Amino acid sequence: MKIGVSVPLTAQSGNPGEIAAEAEKLGFESFWMVEHMAVPVTYKTVYPRSSDGKVPDMYAKLVDPFIALALAAQATSRIMLGTGICLLPQHNVIEMAKVTASIDLYSKGRLILGVGAGWFAEEAELLGVDFKRRWQHLRESVEALRVMWTADEASYNGEIVKFPPIRIEPKPVQKGGPRIILGAHDPKYALKRVARYADGWMPGGLSPAKARECIPEIRKLARDYGRNPDAIEFSVFLAQARPDEPSLDTMKEYRDAGVSRLAFMAPAAAYRSGVEEVRKLASIVERAEKAS
Repeated sequence: MKIGVSVPLTAQSGNPGEIAAEAEKLGFESFWMVEHMAVPVTYKTVYPRSSDGKVPDMYAKLVDPFIALALAAQATSRIMLGTGICLLPQHNVIEMAKVTASIDLYSKGRLILGVGAGWFAEEAELLGVDFKRRWQHLRESVEALRVMWTADEASYNGEIVKFPPIRIEPKPVQKGGPRIILGAHDPKYALKRVARYADGWMPGGLSPAKARECIPEIRKLARDYGRNPDAIEFSVFLAQARPDEPSLDTMKEYRDAGVSRLAFMAPAAAYRSGVEEVRKLASIVERAEKAS
């Protein structure tokens, strides 16, 4: 079982390179950055995870994930570096092709691009996204990235994303480009999306029982789309409620369901030393070795 750590970094967290280096030293397989660009002062969206429905103030304070991952790449040599997640429709896709390929180059092929379409309508609209078409925008962006990562002369002609033939380098170190994993949570829609165009699925809080139900369905759908189901990787983001969670038995349940990576969130890293918060999760790595 691979164990990752997800850190929401702000100006209070410390240097991302130092935090990633500590995660690598402790044996974490991957280091994940979260993203929100800006929080409008006025909005109608209700945030379901807060008691008052308000978007957490921390979301406005997050550092740019790609700058943080560039610093992490410089300070480490083995740990995988991921966005968990990048709100891809909110970015210029040509710029994203350049940024992601550059990080993959300098990290020697260690970038994982976790993507999502977003839930915050006002943030999306602020950045020029048609919120009702955000999932189509995401799919077209994923397809366009893969073209730019591989073709000498790349072009794409979707309904939302479109550009004429261009030359764009550097190319990623990873053949075909970094793996693109979908962070969508709702199985009603996520399964088809993963099966159609993603290299993996990484929902938050998915239980072992739900994983046993969803993973075979994604693999079946992938075959229907003419894709290799065995090439799709399954991961889960989790919050740790107690130091002894998840138990060894729970990790084995995830493994037996087809999940190969668990990434644990360190939310307090937004307000204090990220190095110290990552250290608090070190015991999970030790337990995971027994579940392999």
